Amino acid sequence: MYTLTDYIAGKFPNHTNLIRWLSSIIMVIFFTCYLAAQFSGVGKTLYSFSGLNITVGTIVVALIIIAYSCMGGFMSVVWTDTIQSFLMVLAFIIVPIAGFFEIQQNDLSISYTLSSMGSGADSWIGGLSGLAIGAMLFTNLSWFFGWLGGQPQLSSRFMALKDEKELKTGKIVAIIWTLIVYVGAFLSAIFASVIYKQGTIGDSEMILPHMVFDLLPPWVAGIIIAGILAAIMSTASSQLLVITTSVSEDIVHKAMGMTIKSQTLVKLSRCIAIVAGLVGIVVSLASGSIIYNMVSFAWAGVGNTFSAVILLIFFWKKTSGTGVVATIITGFISAILWTTSPLEAIVTAKAATFFICLIVGIVVSLWFPEKVSKSAKLAS
Repeated sequence: MYTLTDYIAGKFPNHTNLIRWLSSIIMVIFFTCYLAAQFSGVGKTLYSFSGLNITVGTIVVALIIIAYSCMGGFMSVVWTDTIQSFLMVLAFIIVPIAGFFEIQQNDLSISYTLSSMGSGADSWIGGLSGLAIGAMLFTNLSWFFGWLGGQPQLSSRFMALKDEKELKTGKIVAIIWTLIVYVGAFLSAIFASVIYKQGTIGDSEMILPHMVFDLLPPWVAGIIIAGILAAIMSTASSQLLVITTSVSEDIVHKAMGMTIKSQTLVKLSRCIAIVAGLVGIVVSLASGSIIYNMVSFAWAGVGNTFSAVILLIFFWKKTSGTGVVATIITGFISAILWTTSPLEAIVTAKAATFFICLIVGIVVSLWFPEKVSKSAKLAS
């Protein structure tokens, strides 16, 4: 098994190639948008502290990401991710501490400032009540559904584990890392709201670089900015790897059944990475650098679709190949239609797509049952 698509396809021999084609096409389309969002983040981050033109910064760093992803493949992405992860942890330890000391030195009140901002900023539930609370919680927790096995770039890490010992170590590291980074990001946002008045920062997505350069010595700020760029580059290289393997491994090698020498396959993978990266740059520049919207769109299309598929395969024995195919197609269509419709303002596609896919997968599997062959069971 090389990819998430390969794992899913191996479960249903009668639909193997169709699953590979559909899965790969969806991953390429949505992950190109995801990749473009990372490129936009790089350009905006460079602009925030150097004044370098966003277009120039986006292109330069994007080419660097494409280059090292092409030269080293999976191992280069994993090793750079490791180093970049340490920088991210360092950033989200130092920045909240610096923000807290800045608030104390200037005798600022966190509770008073949040209260004066209005809109329920001083409340965990945003000052809402009744159904509005449920809608708010549901919308903000909707990112959760995409984490339930639907992120190919993360699944590939789990699939690379060699034994139980590595699994235990990985779980501990992942939990500690996630707690530090997420709590640090939350505190940084709260402290930034206290330090900066509303409207003083033109682009709210760039609040962290502003805090870094305003609160820390230049040499420390340089390290922290490296951590921010590391986070973006880490994600971008992983997504580029998913696009590359989806085309070269799942489509060309597996679905099309082309027998290719390993050296030729490497060259093909590099060509695909270059083309995908260039397309990502174009999408990034054409999108107006709306990072959150692009990530949200990709999350609904890929994360929710494949989370539903993985959950059905893991926990429901009646899941059929036809049901999986229907789920994948539904995820692709519903993510696009829901995101571009007025329904997005009511219930986010990041949640709606997941439940639509899950329901379709169950219903179609019941209508078109299919027994999993012995060979497929052994392959799993």
